[in-house]
Amino acid sequence: MENNVIHQNRIRQVFFLVIIVGLGIVLFLELYTFLPALLGAITLYIVMRKWMFYLTIKKKWRKAWTASLLMFLSLIVILLPIAVLVNMLTAKITFAVQHSNELVEALKKVITDLEQRFKVEIISNANINKLGDFITGGIPRLLGATFNTLGTIFFMYFILYFMLVNGKDMERNIYEHIPLRDENASMLGKEVKSMVLSNAVGIPVIAVLQGIIALIGYLIIGVKEPWFWFVVTCITAMLPVVGAALAYIPLAIIFFANGATGKGIFMLIYGFGIIGLADNIFRFMLAKKIGNVHPLVTVFGVIIGLSVFGFIGLIFGPLLISLFLLLLKIYSNEFITKQRQIHHHHHMEN
Repeated sequence: MENNVIHQNRIRQVFFLVIIVGLGIVLFLELYTFLPALLGAITLYIVMRKWMFYLTIKKKWRKAWTASLLMFLSLIVILLPIAVLVNMLTAKITFAVQHSNELVEALKKVITDLEQRFKVEIISNANINKLGDFITGGIPRLLGATFNTLGTIFFMYFILYFMLVNGKDMERNIYEHIPLRDENASMLGKEVKSMVLSNAVGIPVIAVLQGIIALIGYLIIGVKEPWFWFVVTCITAMLPVVGAALAYIPLAIIFFANGATGKGIFMLIYGFGIIGLADNIFRFMLAKKIGNVHPLVTVFGVIIGLSVFGFIGLIFGPLLISLFLLLLKIYSNEFITKQRQIHHHHHMEN
């Protein structure tokens, strides 16, 4: 008789789990499009929570007003620069498309010069043309990803509002329901915070600083359309490893093709020397203030992020990978050390 009861309970449990998992999957698939918005909201929440608590708890400001104010400020700080950049880019898209042809022509010219000088065939013209198509195809794609984000931004702020207003309760609930020991839960909190700050604040800040340094160089050297190249530099600087080189190498190639060899050489020296150096200095300074992100994490993160979330993914990609690594670390803390302790106790007793 006893066995039977347990059996029924088991069935009920399995039944429940199946329903829960099924519903979870359905919801996830339906809400998948909002995932970037949710990630964005969490990111912004972590950046703003300190201010929110300070103003509402210490200064006794009203929650709804404070949340709205903070959201408005973040809009100005984050989205205005992005809007300006996108605006500058769209204005120059046709220009860029023509330029990519110019770049391809320039490449052809430089390569044929070299080929004639050294009597070798480097790259066939057909391949260079392919590169041109790739560039022209890539630009609208990048922008498509940006316009896609208008809806994302709306939902992001929508979610963020509720997170800010219920911040304290939400955090308490999360801590209570996270199935981890307290020290691991607080470690998770701390690490997530430093990760978010280093990604969400660090990556764009470094990119813009690099853009500014590059711009100074462009103005000195006398690049045509320096502002357009400034925007390109800011965006490419967010990409790891190659980074801003995607801006100054094409520039140098265009210089070489137009016969301005001195300018081209100077561009390369300035690019690799000064812009590269600046990049390292900024990273070093910021890494001290906020958590350090391993370059590999950034590389793969950006690749994953761009393919999954479009343009916003530049920041979330690395975050997701860092989170995954962190969860692995916590898992080993939580379970592997426990097992060892239990093992150890048995030895002691025997």
